[in-house]
Amino acid sequence: MTVKAALFALLLLITAVFGFRWAAAVRGVGGAAPAAGAGRPTWLHVAIGFFTNFFDMLGIGSFASTTSIFKFTRTVDDENIPGTLNVGHTFPTLAEALISIALVTVDMRTLVTMIAASVAGAYLGAGVVARWPRHRIQIGMGVLLFAAATIIAVRQLALVPGGEAIGVGGVKLGVAVAGNFVLGALMTLGIGLFAPCMILISLLGMDPKTAYPIMMGSCAFLMPVASLRFVRSGRYDRRAALGLALGGVPAVLIAAYIVKSLPLKVVQWLVVAIVIYTAVAMIRSAMRSRSISAAAARAASTP
Repeated sequence: MTVKAALFALLLLITAVFGFRWAAAVRGVGGAAPAAGAGRPTWLHVAIGFFTNFFDMLGIGSFASTTSIFKFTRTVDDENIPGTLNVGHTFPTLAEALISIALVTVDMRTLVTMIAASVAGAYLGAGVVARWPRHRIQIGMGVLLFAAATIIAVRQLALVPGGEAIGVGGVKLGVAVAGNFVLGALMTLGIGLFAPCMILISLLGMDPKTAYPIMMGSCAFLMPVASLRFVRSGRYDRRAALGLALGGVPAVLIAAYIVKSLPLKVVQWLVVAIVIYTAVAMIRSAMRSRSISAAAARAASTP
């Protein structure tokens, strides 16, 4: 069995385990805590999944845009957004990874080690984020959304030139592994891995095209692992996550095999503006949540 075939087999196995555990949690068996959003997803949930994953396959990323839409439409409570993003986008990301790893040439050692690092980071990060209170998640997402907007802008302005290598070794491989570990951990707080991973790849002198199997493969492996912890804790919105999955998979296939490419510069600048607005809204919500909590604590302590 080739390394690529082994990756495919392992990826399908991990995602199948997640799928069975999620299905059990939806049915109320398996010991998982109850999640928010009982019932069937609405057409809005499915439409959000289709829209965000369509552009995700074309390289824009889905986490920042999905967070913004959730915030604008008040579809998902802020504290449940990180878990909903990871759980709901898992199956569409699996489709993206299988397509990109099959089509793009990349050094297998670089691919496998960076994927493993992202999974380790996500596993540790999900355990922390699932225990955080609402205002801390809001502050964390606000700060990281600002970072995401900056990273997308850097990519747009082509400030980081790429190279032609399809892999790295030695110190560069160590930097790649450490960087993807951090990005995997940040994924669990709702910052997408795509844009920062593409910049990391370019800084290491690799061909930007190799970022696609690396970043999509990393997400496809880490998201089921992180999502299991969110499902177990109930810190996600079930209806919204189902909608993302149902709308996302066909969107990925359409983007990959029918549309293939679009002039995306204007769309990406629009994403930057929307993400900055959402970051400000998140931080403002966190300040209000903290003020309300402080007022409640003072009232409770007053005789």
